[in-house]
Amino acid sequence: MRALFLAFALLVAAPLAGHAQTNPQVSGTPTSPTPMMPPVADELEVLKALQGGRVAGRISIPDERAASLIQPGGRSWREFHNVTLAWVGGVAVLGMLALLAVFRLTKGRIPVEGGLAGRTIQRFNTLERANHWMVASTFIILALSGLNLTFGRHVLLPVIGPEAFTAISQWGKYAHNFLAFPFTLGIVLMLLLWAKDNIPNGRDITWLKQGGGLVGHGHPDSDRFNAGQKGIFWITVLGGAAVAVTGYMLVFPFFFTDIAGMQLSHIIHSIVSVLMIAVMLAHIYIGTLGMEGASDAMTTGQVDLNWAKQHHNLWAARELAKGRGAAAPADAKAAGAD
Repeated sequence: MRALFLAFALLVAAPLAGHAQTNPQVSGTPTSPTPMMPPVADELEVLKALQGGRVAGRISIPDERAASLIQPGGRSWREFHNVTLAWVGGVAVLGMLALLAVFRLTKGRIPVEGGLAGRTIQRFNTLERANHWMVASTFIILALSGLNLTFGRHVLLPVIGPEAFTAISQWGKYAHNFLAFPFTLGIVLMLLLWAKDNIPNGRDITWLKQGGGLVGHGHPDSDRFNAGQKGIFWITVLGGAAVAVTGYMLVFPFFFTDIAGMQLSHIIHSIVSVLMIAVMLAHIYIGTLGMEGASDAMTTGQVDLNWAKQHHNLWAARELAKGRGAAAPADAKAAGAD
């Protein structure tokens, strides 16, 4: 009986042993992969081979973009957003604040030499001032909401907590998207209003060589806008155009370009934006705390005559020659009437 059982066991085991030799998955010691199961390459090698392409699957819906499983370019973009942008933005913004602090401590506020004349001359009309404040106000909100996307989790979140940070970020996103339209309109109007007065010329080189009167004691000749203001103007117009175009590509995803184009748009949008923020910090400082009488130009539209002669002597002389003489301030007239 035992011999019969052993013989039966051998008959059953022999086919199984032969099958195990031809099927490595049964034997547990695979010798070579089957054609249906190719070896899986290392992920990094796959991504390197793709060279910015994508790994796609199969889908049954019309939108082929939904088939993307891996988009290797996203890794480079994430590295840029989390590391490079933070460094560039931090150095640009904090560096500018540090420079302005040093300038304030060493130079102080730039005064009107000889004191205020007590008579004013119109520098900007109502349309120019209204457009300036539309661009300025929208830019400030766009800048703050944009900075929150990069630094908010590290700076704001620990201070105000997750609920408040979520609300601020959500409303900031809405403001960022919708205020892009009046900002763009203001940039276009600014170009139409001031382009003719901001064409660079030879006097700008002299102005720059003399430090624009900010360094030293000289006051180089200047027309309606000096070289520094012309630089601010073209940075605002060209930089504003760049952030507007790339911003619309992000606001309307996949409408103008694919995912790679959107990633490139975000890189351009964010780098230009943080550099513009740094430049505008200097512009705001000079126009408010840094220079006596400068803020009047964009508030009342009237600037003191001595201020105009000191900083924009060619423009002031031309305005006076046209019969647009300086007038006494409104408060002085009211006091005289009393």
